[in-house]
Amino acid sequence: MSEKYQEFIRRKSTHSMLKTEHARLEQGAKGEALMLTPGLATKITIHLNEDTTARHDFLYNEIFSFLRERGVAGATLIRPAAGFGSHHRAHSTEGGLAEREHLPVRIEFIETMGAADALLPSLCELITDGMIEAHETTVIKAAVREEPS
Repeated sequence: MSEKYQEFIRRKSTHSMLKTEHARLEQGAKGEALMLTPGLATKITIHLNEDTTARHDFLYNEIFSFLRERGVAGATLIRPAAGFGSHHRAHSTEGGLAEREHLPVRIEFIETMGAADALLPSLCELITDGMIEAHETTVIKAAVREEPS
């Protein structure tokens, strides 16, 4: 392990803002919004092709619906400008018609470790073509702005 990496880990473990307890899901001040508290959590990233279909819709739409129905605090759909997968064929928004097919999309969300573990078996069943990755992460701050009355 490099000295730089060891120093990074040492600083991370002693940094006062980094919590070692697990994040929790809490209700907002007026009970309207769910948000994670600072602490350890899991970040899930799902890599798909934009045009992958599922039972009733495109797969990314079905995954979004699944996450909302299960009460995930929030999720983001990212549409990269280019990418390639296991077949090593480049796909790009800048290319010709063939290159614009099968564009990559990525869905990311952060959840409590327990909630992420509970969601993963169902997510694995939903994914017919793509990849799911999970990483331990630390929520430093989560804030929700009050909506104007």
